[in-house]
Amino acid sequence: MESMLLYSIDLFGTAIFAISGVLLAGRLKMDPFGVAVLGSVTAIGGGTIRDMALGATPVFWITDTNYLWVILLTCLATMIIIRRPKRLPWWILPVCDAIGLAAFVGIGVDKAMSYQDSALVAIIMGVITGCGGGIIRDVLAREIPMVLRGEVYATACIVGGVFQTTALAMGHDSNTAFLAGVFATLFIRLGAIRWHWSLPTFAINR
Repeated sequence: MESMLLYSIDLFGTAIFAISGVLLAGRLKMDPFGVAVLGSVTAIGGGTIRDMALGATPVFWITDTNYLWVILLTCLATMIIIRRPKRLPWWILPVCDAIGLAAFVGIGVDKAMSYQDSALVAIIMGVITGCGGGIIRDVLAREIPMVLRGEVYATACIVGGVFQTTALAMGHDSNTAFLAGVFATLFIRLGAIRWHWSLPTFAINR
């Protein structure tokens, strides 16, 4: 995939994830600093953990501050726009989130494979890239992370990572493998949104 297109998708996903952090901060009535913190950790938390785990230093947003500017401007714009009475259709944010998630997983897998050869590690790094920020966000907000509550979210990331690494193992080029993983993640996540797919939960009866 062309590097500029991939970079644009990455920044788009960063903005969408930041919005989800801002919305949660708004529900919790946080001050502007709290909004910025929650938006930031949601947007770049997963990628930061991935880079630290892979030893990819300095972390990506230190060498490219465009990520930080996108987050700050997104947080500011969301705080202003969200106060207006007109509301967006309910599906806009989940669908955009699914696109950002799919891109993040593909980027995470691709970057992990450039640092080592284990497909399993690459899949884990893809899941961390896609879900890590949301987990940090929910922990800071004292909520059970969405990925641990039966939501088909991390599962979509895992399947996408499997598709991508399998395509690489079959000899396809990195661009084709990336697209295979992204579309697999996106298809499953959009299906979960549309048809309310969920995983069975584990409970112990006392």
